[in-house]
Amino acid sequence: MNLDRRWFSGIAVVLFSTLASVSVAFGQAAHVRWDIESVQGGNSLPGGVAAALAEDGSKIVLTGSGTFVAPAGGDGTSSAATGGGTWQTFSSSNVPTGSGTYEVTGLVRWEKGLGRANPPTDFIDPSDPESDGLAVLRIEYSDGSHGILVVSCIFARFTPASVFEGITASKGFVDYWNHVHTVPGVDANRTLFHILH
Repeated sequence: MNLDRRWFSGIAVVLFSTLASVSVAFGQAAHVRWDIESVQGGNSLPGGVAAALAEDGSKIVLTGSGTFVAPAGGDGTSSAATGGGTWQTFSSSNVPTGSGTYEVTGLVRWEKGLGRANPPTDFIDPSDPESDGLAVLRIEYSDGSHGILVVSCIFARFTPASVFEGITASKGFVDYWNHVHTVPGVDANRTLFHILH
């Protein structure tokens, strides 16, 4: 009987140690920086702009950057988020309808992409590895309205074709759901993530 108890205790210790090691290796929170980037001459720079369209063709244009901490395993929300930028809205006939700043108030979801090799020269955060991925952020606009900012980053030849590059956003009950495509030679609608050490 004592032998059985010792055997059971030994198995329990080994199992607990193994599970603890796995949780440390695979269950760490992700610290991530996001940017709406500018790309000039193959260089990644801060301070880019990105736009998205609503159902009627009206538009929101954003700048921005920030950081967030994603819970271990990528599940769940987090209030550990910083950053923001500027916003401008336009009617479907391109008449300005509002402008101001916005602040990130939390993370809704983070999904890391596949990463990439041979990145361009990185002047945003060269000490931390770049990543593609998808982040959904809660934001508050300077006029008191609230919304969601979706930041999506792809790496050509690495990210599946089903993923887009750029942003979508909501402001109040208006959903700017249709991202504006990147165009070669046009410095707009580009995003980038960095996995912080």
